[in-house]
Amino acid sequence: MKSSQPLVFGIPGPTLNKETRKMIEEVQPGGFILFTRNIENPQRLRDLMDELRSLSKIEPVLTIDQEGGRVSRLKVIGKEPPNANQLRDKNDEELITRHGKLMGELLRHMGFNLNLCPVVDISFDDQADNSLFGRTWGKTPDEVIQKAGLFARGLQSTGVLSCGKHFPAYSGCDVDPHHELPIVQRSYEELDNCEWKPYKELFKELDTIMIGHALYPQIDDSKLPASLSSKMINEILKQKIGFKGIVVSDDLDMGAITEHYSFSDAIRLSLIAGNDLLLICHRTQLAYEAAEVCAKLDSEIMNEKLERIAKFKKRLAPPTEFSIERWNELNHQVYKLREDTLGVEAAKENSPEGGKRSPVEVF
Repeated sequence: MKSSQPLVFGIPGPTLNKETRKMIEEVQPGGFILFTRNIENPQRLRDLMDELRSLSKIEPVLTIDQEGGRVSRLKVIGKEPPNANQLRDKNDEELITRHGKLMGELLRHMGFNLNLCPVVDISFDDQADNSLFGRTWGKTPDEVIQKAGLFARGLQSTGVLSCGKHFPAYSGCDVDPHHELPIVQRSYEELDNCEWKPYKELFKELDTIMIGHALYPQIDDSKLPASLSSKMINEILKQKIGFKGIVVSDDLDMGAITEHYSFSDAIRLSLIAGNDLLLICHRTQLAYEAAEVCAKLDSEIMNEKLERIAKFKKRLAPPTEFSIERWNELNHQVYKLREDTLGVEAAKENSPEGGKRSPVEVF
């Protein structure tokens, strides 16, 4: 089903059950996103990735959130990389570039072709309970441009593609969109002069951009969150900022969406708004419903989207040959990066959480 190419699903566990395998064969989603629930050991993870690829008639997007710190899915089977805040504050360009390159090498070895980072939100408050704790590359636009850019280029040097997130910005959110729909009272001028500066500077380098779930009532009277808003995606991101790459929705299974929209409405509105890839991370059982919505969408909208996805997929890098020895070598390099960033003693502990944090896996 070619029309299902915008759909990127999470899968239930570390192996494919009969129902999930049947769904993949029949629906043919455009990609898959993995979480800690899918990861038991390096070999089994690579086997899963190879099976997902073999079941897909069109090369799939295989993605994950491997930022560093608490948003590092692979830390359940390996060492935890330093997070963006720690590398930001260390202020060593070589370490940031090394971090991006190492994440790319690690992911490509495991079979991934897209890493859902860097975060390019600006930190207004490192302790804010808005899902960004530990994840921001700068406290100013220029700092984000410099450091997120270094990370992205390091990542891309390995063949793994990047994703800037979360446009228009979670920086001004005072609630966590995993649970509630934030309302950001920022004007067009404020966003344009601050939060959007990294996008305007880096948009030609970023392979994809993720759209966040938040309302921006001062600049969008549609009453739709940015992820479902044509004004925010088609008009501002694509036309005014000029982004020509792939637009990815944040997870449509987050509370900011599920508490306000039906599943089919969320899929339909996301596609009309200008998203190319839709993340559906938990409700895999609704794949057939999502595919039906895609099939019924206006053909002019879908054909343009499918052409853009097909062009993007030509850039997806194949995995490197797997060996447990190479995995162990890369894992050792992750720990060395921790030591070089945090110091020998601090590296022995996982990143401190501190403050209120979402119990779900964040994006």
